[in-house]
Amino acid sequence: MQAILDLLDGGLTDWPLGFAALFLLATTHVTIVAVTVFLHRHQAHRALDLHPAASHFFRFWLWLTTGMVTKAWVAIHRKHHARCETDEDPHSPQVMGINTVLWRGAELYRREAEKSATLDQYGRGTPDDWLERHIYTQFNYFGIVLLIAIDVILFGAVGITLWAIQMIWIPFWAAGIINGLGHWWGYRNYETLDASTNIFPWGILIGGEELHNNHHTFSSSAKLSSKWWEFDIGWMYIRILEFFRLARVRKVASRPVIDPRKHVPDVDTLSAIIKHRFQVMSYYYRDVLVAVCRDVVRSARKEERPMLRKAVRLLAKEERIMDATARGRLEFLLRKSSALHTAYRFKLQLQEIWKKSAASQESLVHALQEWCRQAEATGIAALQEFARSLKGYSLRSSA
Repeated sequence: MQAILDLLDGGLTDWPLGFAALFLLATTHVTIVAVTVFLHRHQAHRALDLHPAASHFFRFWLWLTTGMVTKAWVAIHRKHHARCETDEDPHSPQVMGINTVLWRGAELYRREAEKSATLDQYGRGTPDDWLERHIYTQFNYFGIVLLIAIDVILFGAVGITLWAIQMIWIPFWAAGIINGLGHWWGYRNYETLDASTNIFPWGILIGGEELHNNHHTFSSSAKLSSKWWEFDIGWMYIRILEFFRLARVRKVASRPVIDPRKHVPDVDTLSAIIKHRFQVMSYYYRDVLVAVCRDVVRSARKEERPMLRKAVRLLAKEERIMDATARGRLEFLLRKSSALHTAYRFKLQLQEIWKKSAASQESLVHALQEWCRQAEATGIAALQEFARSLKGYSLRSSA
């Protein structure tokens, strides 16, 4: 009995509380890395390959610190992408409400993990060896029991507190913050049809998963940062693993190539624009719509300017996911300028080109050529410049 009391008093090591705090930060950070690199980018999206040694380390670590089963996590995440913002989405705050997903995210995960149909349909290709079947899946809670024993042995009664924080780390940050706030609040680089957002431009606390809108735009990319000022710490770890030949990147989001020698859109131009359509729309918003709108706001009455500024971002948003209030603001803004109305109409027309999936390549190329011709004839300087740039899009380097 006395031995147990001595163990709880300070553990076998008698390390100071400062070291306990460092231990907590280190272990929870490794868990975050395991989730973003192994579960998310490697297993769910196949954006990179991992060396068996690295892959098994992450599997073991997740078994020890979370009790999560790889197949269940992957299946639920893939279903989220396939059914995003619908009644079948396992954790959409747009459907279930932000408070439900933010505070009950782990419960939603467990509920979906019990559905065999979800696991069978979306969990294919995940590990299915002896260890997975007989240890990591069958005894998935043994790991976290082992972890509390390790924590208590190292730090005594303080270890119980450390263990409790380790247990809520992923449910709070991943199931709550990413699945909740990542579809509710933040900024958007790309106007996807879902409500995904980038929570912060510096993805450090949650391994780069903070850049959630970027991920939903390029889901198979191993790199989640997109703008030069964004930072994805998960990508940094992947590059380190690559250096030691423990990982191989399969795909990252490519950037458009513009060949200044091209003056007539062709099949190559069309293919490049379709491939980079999210970037095209991002550039169109920044270089055309915002440029034209700047003059509209400047010339408006003083009392109208706050509302107009709020409406500017709606120029980039997909109309299908706007509510009535947003549509009203957008219409108010467009009525203020015929040039802005024209530029917005050309945005919709450009989008229609790549939405016509059943049309022949020849007809789509002709539609793109006609779009560029008409855009240059509008007399709107920003739109004319964009059309000239669009002609140079290519899948091949101009070098």
